[in-house]
Amino acid sequence: MEALKSNFFGLPEGFSGFENSKAVILPVPYEGTTSYGAGTKEGPAAILAASRQVELYDEELDCSPYEVGIFSAEEMCPSRISYQVPIDQTKDLFAQVLEKNKFPIMLGGEHSITLGGILAAREKYPDLCVVQIDAHADLRIDYEESPHSHACVMRRVVEKSVPLLQIGIRNISQEEMDFWKKERPSEILWGKDMPSWDIQAAIGKLSRHVYLTIDLDGIDPSEMAAVGTPEPGGISWYRLLGILRELFESREVVAADIVELCPIPGFRAPDFLAAKLLYKLIGYRFFSR
Repeated sequence: MEALKSNFFGLPEGFSGFENSKAVILPVPYEGTTSYGAGTKEGPAAILAASRQVELYDEELDCSPYEVGIFSAEEMCPSRISYQVPIDQTKDLFAQVLEKNKFPIMLGGEHSITLGGILAAREKYPDLCVVQIDAHADLRIDYEESPHSHACVMRRVVEKSVPLLQIGIRNISQEEMDFWKKERPSEILWGKDMPSWDIQAAIGKLSRHVYLTIDLDGIDPSEMAAVGTPEPGGISWYRLLGILRELFESREVVAADIVELCPIPGFRAPDFLAAKLLYKLIGYRFFSR
């Protein structure tokens, strides 16, 4: 893997090489099945640009997480041969990082590519479970004639018998709801029930090793407007951080992704939020315990 010419966060020399980094950022600007607002392929570059403005000291953790080393891989060039190929490419990318016992964080791109990361992590950690923060359940059997649509990614996950906790769901189709009621393939913390969520209890049911996937439309659009489907009623910034800190403190998060940023020209706040969230994940992974 070769570093980007301009690494994420503009790190000082010596903190961005692959061998001496514990965290590895994987930009995957794939967009093949978006169905409403397009632009997710521009997400990784926007997060890169915004990351240079993120303060390297974290006042919550009272440390500078970059000191663990953060390597920025080159952007993956997703194949357009088929919808399956980018998933396979992503799986191989994650496998390379996990083999070196480093913490991979993928930046999308659309949510469909998450499947590749989960499959790679499952091979290394057979007890793997998935925590999904999202507005949508993504449990359709197919969408617009594609079983690899972003709207189907979690259906593909549960078909592999991977335990799944879904947080913040507030838009679901009749087809998905019928499937969920019949099969109970996941535990869902519904958006409508947010005031009564027992996060500690939900996380307490998880196995040791966790893959975390964050679709940015899980966040309330008043704070994260730059997504393809900005659903009202999402999770606020500090509520999200509380959930994440509980997860990282009590479980071993082995891989993660942040997907579905659709940058809005001239509106930098969502890009910055995504970049700061990325830095928070690294901080929680290595310092929250």
